[in-house]
Amino acid sequence: MPERPDGLRLVFEDDFTAPELDRDVWLPHYLPVWSSRAETATTYAIRDSCLHLTIPTSQGLWCAGDHMPALRVSGIQSGNFSGPVGSTIGQQPYRDGLTVKEEQETFWGWTPAQGYIEMRARGVVTPRSMVGFWMSGLEDEPQRSAEICVFEVFGDAVVVGESMAVGMGLRAFRDPSVPADFQVVRLPVDVADFHTYAVDWTAEKVDFLVDGEQVRTCPSPPAYPLQLMLAAFDFPEKSDGTDAEAVPALIVDWVREYQH
Repeated sequence: MPERPDGLRLVFEDDFTAPELDRDVWLPHYLPVWSSRAETATTYAIRDSCLHLTIPTSQGLWCAGDHMPALRVSGIQSGNFSGPVGSTIGQQPYRDGLTVKEEQETFWGWTPAQGYIEMRARGVVTPRSMVGFWMSGLEDEPQRSAEICVFEVFGDAVVVGESMAVGMGLRAFRDPSVPADFQVVRLPVDVADFHTYAVDWTAEKVDFLVDGEQVRTCPSPPAYPLQLMLAAFDFPEKSDGTDAEAVPALIVDWVREYQH
């Protein structure tokens, strides 16, 4: 049984000990609504009681020819929703006027609404890649679109073995009730080591923690369920010519939800 933060009750845990990804919880694709499931399939493996999200050199671009800059992604999400093909109803559109390419079956796997949510993970990054963990609105209504970014780390902001710049906070998108409140904080920890990234989310505020230490607080967070998004990203245009064989990865030991 995992150690509980004071006063909290464990209500969900995935420690990735099963041989396959739990498809009642996770969709192994990254925003397939703007492309297709076939073209957004995540490269992953479960071994050593960890989920390994990787981007091998053979993996193609995400939304090739449309998303700028060029991007490759391996991610999983705990919800999925879209309108019909040709509509603009979908999750996290990356530009105005984007339309649904493949209608998605509605899927709510794990969509917490407040609570203490944490992930223990480490990243493998170079200056052209990043790793992240965020929670986003289901967007079954356009305004239910805000995001709690638990952490994102770009490889070009890492001092190997010494520190990393961690982005965390709120992104409002199309929700006028949520203030934009995102900052990048430099911490004396190594992204290549396992760390626990967490949020304590209540109706009034959300606290951001790394290894149990509070780093930030943001008032007025989203007041509706959010789906989890875990991913590794690669930006080929940032290549310096020496990193062609690099394989970015987000390696996740476990994710948990507690309630007060």
